[in-house]
Amino acid sequence: MRASYVIMGVSGCGKSSIGRALAGQLSLTFLDGDDLHPASNIAKMARGEPLRDEDRLPWLRIIASRLVPGTVVACSALKRSYRDLLRESAPTPLTLLYLRGRRETLIARMQRREGHFMPTTLLDTQLAALEPPSPSECPVIADIEDTQDAIVQCLSRQIRSRQL
Repeated sequence: MRASYVIMGVSGCGKSSIGRALAGQLSLTFLDGDDLHPASNIAKMARGEPLRDEDRLPWLRIIASRLVPGTVVACSALKRSYRDLLRESAPTPLTLLYLRGRRETLIARMQRREGHFMPTTLLDTQLAALEPPSPSECPVIADIEDTQDAIVQCLSRQIRSRQL
């Protein structure tokens, strides 16, 4: 049975680009959680307003409904309760792929993005809300200080070594 994967972390960590590249390398399907946000969430973030749990829960339920075997889904999954919701909804084992990085790196990456709705002013609210996955969640972890190719290789090696 193939697992499903959530590539998680705060804005700017590379969930979309790394998730897409990793899915390609492992012959999995990639789904960007940003594409599933309701228009009201996107508008709110574009105005510089952080999302609340009430804003995120319907979005997380949509993501949960799309967690099928052999899929990598990019989703911030900032809190343990969010990840628990996703894990409980997944029809197969769910593996967390956590991209962690320094604030300075995240800001620099966000400033280079073009056309993204998430302003850099909201990064600190995401960092404050972030509950890094605990060892009990068995996350696959990669630091974002390296190149995209190196990060993808790091994640791929860890996934294969665990036979996830």
